[in-house]
Amino acid sequence: MPSRAHLSGLPLTRHTLDLWLRSPRGRRLLALQESEVRRVLPEVFGRHVLQIGSWGTDNQLIASAETLHKAVLGTVSGEPSSALIDPEQLPLMSKSVDAVLLPHTLEFSRSPHNVLREVNRVLNDRGRLVVLGFSPWSIWSLRGLLGLRYRAFPAGARYHAAGRICDWLELLDFEVTEIRRFGVGFPWLEPRTAGGPWSLGALLSPLSDAYMLVARKRVIPINFIGRAQRAQVKPLVGVAAPAAQSQASLEKHPT
Repeated sequence: MPSRAHLSGLPLTRHTLDLWLRSPRGRRLLALQESEVRRVLPEVFGRHVLQIGSWGTDNQLIASAETLHKAVLGTVSGEPSSALIDPEQLPLMSKSVDAVLLPHTLEFSRSPHNVLREVNRVLNDRGRLVVLGFSPWSIWSLRGLLGLRYRAFPAGARYHAAGRICDWLELLDFEVTEIRRFGVGFPWLEPRTAGGPWSLGALLSPLSDAYMLVARKRVIPINFIGRAQRAQVKPLVGVAAPAAQSQASLEKHPT
């Protein structure tokens, strides 16, 4: 049976992050991710948007959010952030955040399930979740299995397919509203939303470098209904007998 270390990612380091983000491929992919996140964040209304995980510079990925407050809770020391935290133990109150961005945070976590449970706890009932991830079926991920990994490609990550993330979120009662696939290498395709019309591009899109998954909490409305009226039950005793029955009773038992 595979060991726990094999099934989970290793923590992201500053050296690994800087090496990737300074590479031409890393910069192009980050710019593409920023564009995709900018497309969905303005739809979030409320007070707080948080990025949990060190990725990009300052508030680069969440700059387009129109909420009153936005902040980055980093996982790598030395990188710009409002605070350095453990994503498996968020120092936040329950139901206090309107939206959370996880930029490759699950891939570098030893327990991605715990990270999602914590995110579920801090999101309010209208909360949105945006996940950025590397596809395990991309050419660059498959090269790593053969020992041909590009030297700047983030090492130590455990890649999770978008379908697996959807399964985890389903257990937490999230509704996945969109999956976007994109990349800067083969296959050279425009960003594409899963579930669209069939085409050759749709067939090749799972081989793209990365994906963005958008989900929202599934809230069951509670309707307060008045106490239901019970069906009227006729009492068995204490009811006046019909006239015919009363007359028969008198004839049978004369006084």
